[in-house]
Amino acid sequence: MNGTKVGISELVTRMVAGEQGKVQTVLFPPFVFLEQVSRELQGSSIGLGAQNVDWREQGALTGEIEASMLREVGCRYCLAGHSERRQLFAETDEQVARKFKICIENDLIPILCVGETIQQRQAGQTMEVVTSQVCAVLDAVGISGIAEGIIAYEPIWAIGTGESASPEQAEEVHDQIREMLEQQDPDTAENMLILYGGSVNRENAAGFFMKENIDGALVGGASLVGDDFLMICMAAADRMEG
Repeated sequence: MNGTKVGISELVTRMVAGEQGKVQTVLFPPFVFLEQVSRELQGSSIGLGAQNVDWREQGALTGEIEASMLREVGCRYCLAGHSERRQLFAETDEQVARKFKICIENDLIPILCVGETIQQRQAGQTMEVVTSQVCAVLDAVGISGIAEGIIAYEPIWAIGTGESASPEQAEEVHDQIREMLEQQDPDTAENMLILYGGSVNRENAAGFFMKENIDGALVGGASLVGDDFLMICMAAADRMEG
């Protein structure tokens, strides 16, 4: 819930001007600016995504947004189960799985967000929590369905706190997520994009991108500043060249 019409236009202009051709970049503006950003991205390879979606069909659901509406305004991606949706709006694993499923059915690429609280990490429950969140989606769409999306590991204790998991901590979780998927289908495990999200910034991004199982970043506050966001994209491009 950030930005103004003018400010977001300036950010989009900066991102398009500094576009890194080898890196897939996606912007997730608030709903009210989706159509504006869609127009401003025309001619670039930067994708457009929504921050949330309802899992139900169109109908009497005041305030909700249906998946086909997102496609109509140019979205190609959609977040499902962002930690703030789970924590502040009490979204359950089952509801997140339904959102993932409706995205696939409407030709949207869902980004499944998973992660643990600080209490769960301290109790040694990180993988128990993450596995449960991923398995809820597997139960809903199967391994072939989850293969159509992306997974983002975002430890809740590292979001908006200025704290960040170390590259080693993130890599450990990413590796275990991939191992879990490998038990279902080795090809899906190998090809699945797993992003890290949790106070990623221009200073620490390169350290995460050096890790084998970290395929990109889900960027929060740093994405609100065009130059900072571009520095993160450049770090990703450097990894690809390396």
